[in-house]
Amino acid sequence: MAVWITERVGTMAFFLVILAWTTCWLGWNFLAPERLRFDPPMGFIFYLFMSNVIQLLLMPLIVVGQNIQGSHSEARAQHDLEINVKAEQEVILHRLEEQNDILMQMVKKLDIDVRQGLGPS
Repeated sequence: MAVWITERVGTMAFFLVILAWTTCWLGWNFLAPERLRFDPPMGFIFYLFMSNVIQLLLMPLIVVGQNIQGSHSEARAQHDLEINVKAEQEVILHRLEEQNDILMQMVKKLDIDVRQGLGPS
């Protein structure tokens, strides 16, 4: 849940929702007839209370979500490192096999008896 919230709160859509909510709230309480206002201007006590509750709930969830995302990133990085090391080992092994083939071709061209360690026959 924390990761889901972290991914949604950090978006432009969330910012626009908060901006629209704030604009509507403040606009209504400034411009509506006085008998319909539910959070009188300049105090906006209820608005401040709601904003603080949202902040108090979101902050720890975002931190938890970021910690989880960080541990997932570290696991992915470790996995990528392991894959890169294996790939490098395969490249080195392939290169050694190529060198071995070249050496064997040289031995055949020179007609060297490798088993006896003697020179050309």
